[in-house]
Amino acid sequence: MPKVIAVFGAGTGLGISVARRFGREGFHVALVARRRDRLDALVEELAGEGIEAVGFTADLSQPTEVPALVSGIRDRLGRIDVVAYGPISGDLSFTPAAALDAASLERLVPLLLLTPVEVVQAVLPEWTERGDGAFLLAQGYSAAQPMPHLSGLGPVMAATRNYLYSLHTELADRGIYAGALTIASLIARSEATVKAGAAFDSVDGPRPTVVDPDDLAEHYWDMYTKRDRVEQFHPAPPAPPAAA
Repeated sequence: MPKVIAVFGAGTGLGISVARRFGREGFHVALVARRRDRLDALVEELAGEGIEAVGFTADLSQPTEVPALVSGIRDRLGRIDVVAYGPISGDLSFTPAAALDAASLERLVPLLLLTPVEVVQAVLPEWTERGDGAFLLAQGYSAAQPMPHLSGLGPVMAATRNYLYSLHTELADRGIYAGALTIASLIARSEATVKAGAAFDSVDGPRPTVVDPDDLAEHYWDMYTKRDRVEQFHPAPPAPPAAA
């Protein structure tokens, strides 16, 4: 039976590139997103390249829907071997730390923290039984390096990053890999890039570079096959914080 990668938060940037990279290695692909029209277009695009893909509509800000979603993927495709979780969209935005309130954080927590935890819980029994599996998380640079005026997303992603580091250590001896791809660039062809670029325009400092999502997908494949690190930065690790 072919291996299966489930791409949570599939879109025209990183999602389709990851699906294509793993699909070239013989993986079948489950694409998860809110919009049926987007999913249908991505499935058709992959089919034209000889990659078998199936779309699943879901609102990933609702963690209670995860068990049924994962069961539906498994019923349709037979198994799940790899999860790529990265549903960052143009609907999400940065907030200056001084303007951040509890309600703003509360809106971000389900999508960026609770749902990935629920996804892991849903796939872990299968992976433990098989002695193999991989959870790949895409996150922004602010998860690892706080930046003035660009808060909100960062604190929540930092909590998920903390969880992932612990998960990586706990599961490695079971043959299960957990790794984070921490991206300090805007992603070409992504719907989120235009909005994120506008946020960076409003603060001092250099604008981030724009990376081809195919390059990020190559990082994912390398992480999955080598399993020798818990985190991969692109384009470079963060500099140590300056002394006070």
